[in-house]
This record gives sequence, structure tokens and C-alpha cells, in this order.
Amino acid sequence: MAKILIPWIKAARLRTIPLSVSGILIGSFAAYADGLFNIYIFLLSICTTISYQILSNFANDFGDGIKGTDKNRVGPTRLIQSGQISKNNMIIGIKISVFVSFVLTVLLVYTSFKGNLFNMAFFFFLGVLAIISAIKYTVGKNAYGYLGFGDFFVFTFFGLVSVMGSYFLYSSDLKVDLIFPSMTIGFLSAAVLNLNNMRDMRNDMMSKKNTIAVKLGAKNSKIYHYMLILLSIVNVLIFHFMTEQNSLLNIVMVVSIIAVLFYHIFQVSILSKEIDFDKLLKPLVLTTFFYSLIISSNYILN
Repeated sequence: MAKILIPWIKAARLRTIPLSVSGILIGSFAAYADGLFNIYIFLLSICTTISYQILSNFANDFGDGIKGTDKNRVGPTRLIQSGQISKNNMIIGIKISVFVSFVLTVLLVYTSFKGNLFNMAFFFFLGVLAIISAIKYTVGKNAYGYLGFGDFFVFTFFGLVSVMGSYFLYSSDLKVDLIFPSMTIGFLSAAVLNLNNMRDMRNDMMSKKNTIAVKLGAKNSKIYHYMLILLSIVNVLIFHFMTEQNSLLNIVMVVSIIAVLFYHIFQVSILSKEIDFDKLLKPLVLTTFFYSLIISSNYILN
């Protein structure tokens, strides 16, 4: 049983889960602060988001695998590339993931908006779009990950949709000041993707996977990365001063996040080998997740 499960656990790429739920935590606990929290919506939101992420990871392994993109990659070994999961079995895994994601989407939309047909229809559309986007990142002739649009979709779905959308699930309304943490999560998520793409730049170039990193080149993709991190810091500061969270503990945590992000910029600046970018992925993912916990705890405690 373990021999069967271990490859699928690897394919699910569990280290990507904290990043995927970061926006959901902020939106959910903002709803908690406004007296709108619903445990069923919260659990369904988390499960639905994780199902989208796992589907995306399965589809990414399949899409890059059948295109031969993973053949000479320098990052972690992929499952189709290594032969641990066959193409046919991965297709079955993707179909099961689509089914699970679809069912969870229906349950989440119904639980959040039962009786409001417009909101149900709109968020059902968003859910289906998320499922399609998860697959089309690398699968198909016009996979948007091969055209350089991956960063835009990650910024939109991990940031804006995740934070603002999750709050809307509870309230059927938008909370305008959430735009700043949503952009912080979006920029940091795009930076995580850019790290991946800088690591895989040479291999992606040979495979004609035209990510933004490939289009910009080694030097300019670093500058682009610095911009993403700096924009996230700007939004951290705007939200902090706007919400007047001035307790000593909160100030220390916010300053710590900013210091870690500046140190991350320094680390990126001194790297030259593509494989070295991989070791910066986990710290950046955890920094993003930790930021979401800071904002969430502020909503809970205040």
C-alpha cells in the first residue's frame, strides 16, 4: 500500500499547500472579526482550495511530462518523468481530482449562497474556471504556462480571488481594505512561481516553455523578482498603517516579515546557479503562510 501511495503523495506536492490556503485564512478570519464566520464554509473553503492545488500539481506533472519539459529539469524529480506514475494512471488521478474539486465547489457554493441564485452562478463559474485553469497551466496545445501567463493567474487566484473571494463567501459583500493583503499574497505567490521558473529557466528554454523568466533572461528575471517582493512589502506597510495595528507584538511580527523579505532579496541577488533557487522556495512559501497567520491572528484577537 505504501509503495502505491508514496508516489501520489509526492505528485500532490504537499509543500505547496500552505501557500494555497494563505489567502483563505485571511479572508475567513476577516469574516470572523465581522461576526460572519461559518465553520462549514471555512472547512469547505480549505478543502476546495487544497483540491484545486492538488489537481494543478497532478496536471502540471502530466503536462510537462508528456511534452518532455521535465526531461532535463534541475529541480525535484517529477513522477511521470521518473516513471513512478504512468501517463494513464496520472490521467485517472486527474479525473478523480476534477470530480472531487467539482463536488467540493458545488457544496461550498450552495452552503455559502443557498437562495441567492446570482451569487451561486457567479461563484460556480469561478470554481469551474479555477478547475480549468489548474489543468490548462501545462496541459494542452495552448497551455498558458508555456505562454508566460502563469504569474498573472497565480497573482489573481492565489491573491485577489482567494482573499476577497473567501470573505465574500461569508458576507456576500466585498471588504475593500482586504485588497492590500490580497495583493501581498498575490505578489508573494507570483514570486514563488518566478523562483521555480528561474530554477528551470535553461530547461524551459530548450522545451520552448516561455515563462516570464525565460522571456526576461537571468538578469532581468531577478529584477522582476525584486519588484514582486518590494511590491508585497509596500502592501504590507499600507495595510499595517491603515488598520492601525500598533501593538508591540504586531509591530515586531510585521518588521520581522519585512526583514525576512529583504534578506530573501539579498539571497536571490547572490545566486548564480539555477539549482540554488530551489532552496529558497520553502522559506518564501512559509514566510507567505506566516504573514497570513499574522493577519488572521490580528482579526481573531481584535
